[in-house]
Formats: sequence, structure tokens, C-alpha cells
Amino acid sequence: MFEQVAEIARRYDELNELLASPEVACDPEKVQIYAQEQAEIADLVATYREYTRVSTELESTREMLLAETDSEMKEMIREEVTELEKKLAALEEKLKLLLLPKDPRDERDVIVEIRAGTGGEEAALFAADLFHMYVQYAAKHHWQTQVLSSNETGIGGYKEIIFEVKGKGAYSRLKYESGVHRVQRVPVTEASGRIHTSTATVAVLPEADEVEVEINEKDLRIDVFRSRGHGGQSVNTTDSAVRITHLPTGIVVQCQDERSQLQNRARALAILRARLYDMEYQRQHSELDEARRKQVGSGERSEKIRTYNFPQGRVTDHRIGLSIYRLESVLAGELDPFIDELIAHDQAERLKASVELDRAQERQAVGR
Repeated sequence: MFEQVAEIARRYDELNELLASPEVACDPEKVQIYAQEQAEIADLVATYREYTRVSTELESTREMLLAETDSEMKEMIREEVTELEKKLAALEEKLKLLLLPKDPRDERDVIVEIRAGTGGEEAALFAADLFHMYVQYAAKHHWQTQVLSSNETGIGGYKEIIFEVKGKGAYSRLKYESGVHRVQRVPVTEASGRIHTSTATVAVLPEADEVEVEINEKDLRIDVFRSRGHGGQSVNTTDSAVRITHLPTGIVVQCQDERSQLQNRARALAILRARLYDMEYQRQHSELDEARRKQVGSGERSEKIRTYNFPQGRVTDHRIGLSIYRLESVLAGELDPFIDELIAHDQAERLKASVELDRAQERQAVGR
């Protein structure tokens, strides 16, 4: 591991020299490429150099301990050795985490799809709550959001809403939101005051470039029609709404929020491209990444990743067993406590898998 990191540190210094050279400085494209490469390894190199410093200090302190004869001083040095050993172990753990392969999709913009599940009108209202939660979360991270498609109900809910989130690292954090979300509360439509349980599904898809997903026009059936509002009334006098069916996969995407047929078509293609990219990625990584092979279940109450309990003011993430009693804050976009823990849990699981793989390879090598 340390040989690998030392090589990365040497590359970091090489990049410093390249960025300082006159021939690179006058080439903006090279400056951007080298600066980005350096930024990606900066944290790893800084951690490695701190590890090296602490390791040297620990070795020196141990030598002092062996040479010291005064019992009181010896005890003080022993305590210092213990602290340095703890610090060194923590830095080694951090290095292992930083060396874990990164998800190449992490820096991408995303398309988020929210659909009402079990619960009728109440489920649609909950889908609207989730949409507003993510819009506020995006705003806190200075990301931009734009609705691509929506199917509203008459009382402010959504049977389905699809929106785009643009911003650095959007997928790296929002990908943990994929799954079934459950709400427990007294619906506004409930006269007797009984608590109901409803669900909504969330799918987070990394956006794909046209180069990555080539869509053959012959594989598409494109239908145009007039946009419809609440109750089915026409809200446009032209056939601006677009429905695209991808014949090989059966995926259907519909957009009608824009007045221009061209804009609706472009949005529908962006959603289709993201779904096809995700489908292919999941197919290629199904054996290595089984946990993410299927993002969303059927929307049944038992298939839940998070519960929003209004009577108790509690939000519980069932994947990590974390409960927070600040429901209103969470719905206002305060999702980082959950996402930070989910990232830490994911890293720990991947590190564990990496260690187990290394041990298995060592056993195989010994057996040869």
C-alpha cells in the first residue's frame, strides 16, 4: 500500500513542476488537466505525508523512551507514544479509505425520479414533500434544480415528478437516496384522524452524455399530443407534449412541462439517456455491485429505506439504524447527517470487502 501511495506522492510533485513550467503555464487546456489530476490526489498525498511525519516522530519518541532512566519522564514519554500510535493507526485507516476505488459517476449531475407508491392521494402528497426536501437540500449545496417532467394531482401532490440536479458531486451524495421512503402521519384527506402509512419511490440516475449512450432514431417511437393539466383539461393549444418509447427496452418517457415540443423532446431524451446508461452500468456491475443492482422496489410498505414518522417527529434510516428527532428540519433539506453516515457505512463495507479479498488472494498464493 505504501509503495503505491509513495508513487502517487511523486506524481503530485511532478505535477507541481509541470504546472510551474512556462510551456504548461501558457497552455490553458494542459493547466486544467494537470490541476484537476493534482486536486484528485491532494488529500491522499497530504494524509500520506502526515502519516510519514507521525511515523518518524513515533520512532524517535520510542528511542527516547528506551534511553530515558527517570521514571516520571518515562511515564510521560510512554503516554506520548500511545497518543502517536493512535494517531498513526487513524491515518493508516484514512489512507486505506482514500485508496478505495472511487465511483466514476460521483461527479456527475443527476436525474431524480419520485413516484407515489402505496397510499393514493396521501402518497402523492408525500412525493411532493420529498421533491421539496431535495430542492432545498440542493440549494444548501449550491446545486441547481430544474423540473423535467411532472404529473400533478389536484391537491398539490405528484403521481410522478422527474427533475435534474446540476452541481459538483451531486451523484456522490444523492445516490444514497434511491429506494422506498415511507411516511406515517394523519393525512389531510383523513376525517377520522387515523394515522396512515404511505410510500413513495426515489430513483437517482447519473446523467449520461450523448457520446456515452448512442440512441438510434430507428429504435424510438415518438408521439406528440397536447399538454394536460389537472382534471385532464388542455393547457396548450399546440401538440407540444412528447412521449418517447424506446422499442428495444420498452422504456417510456413523457414530457409536457415546456411549451415547446423541441424542449420537451430534448428533456425526454435526457431522461431516456440516463435510464439507458444506468441500465447498462447496472448490467455490467451486477456481480460486483449487487447492492445497487436494483435501486427501487415495488413501493410496498415493507421495502423501505427510510421512515418519516410525524407523530413522533422522527426520521429513521433503516440501512444504518439511525433515527433523528428533527423531522421538520429533515424535510427542510437537512439530510447531511444521514448521508454522511451512509457514506461512512459504505466506505467501511467496501474496506471490509477489500481486506477479505486480499486475505483470500494471500491464501491462494500460499496454497500454490
